[in-house]
Amino acid sequence: MKKRGTACTANELGRSACPIANTLNLIGDKWTLLVIRDLLFLGKRLYGELMQSAEGYPSNILADRLKRLEDAGLLEKHPYQHNPVRYEYHLTAKGTDMFPILREMILWGNKHIEGTTTPPPGFLDHFAQQIVGGRKKTGRKKG
Repeated sequence: MKKRGTACTANELGRSACPIANTLNLIGDKWTLLVIRDLLFLGKRLYGELMQSAEGYPSNILADRLKRLEDAGLLEKHPYQHNPVRYEYHLTAKGTDMFPILREMILWGNKHIEGTTTPPPGFLDHFAQQIVGGRKKTGRKKG
């Protein structure tokens, strides 16, 4: 059995060595990028907060996506209550590296799909600077 949070390989994902095919295998379903969006941009951390998303995640799907993201090393969960055990979810550096993909999806959607929500001016640039600043503090390099 694979240890949670370890690097995925193309062989384990069951596809070719194509990076697009393998990335889609991890995040290409209807819900996964929305979960990442909620954690990254909206600051949601608790299961109940995620369940309140406008898209209306089915609870079984949300639980599955959180587990898949944890197994792939894109998020970590930490208990915030012990009886019963309840978890808080946080993106890892690997999960935060999804920011450029989501940013480009936002920009594309705003350009090509009428009626989509536009972030406040400077929001995406400010967010990008926060991510780069966080990497500098931890000594982590991009890529």
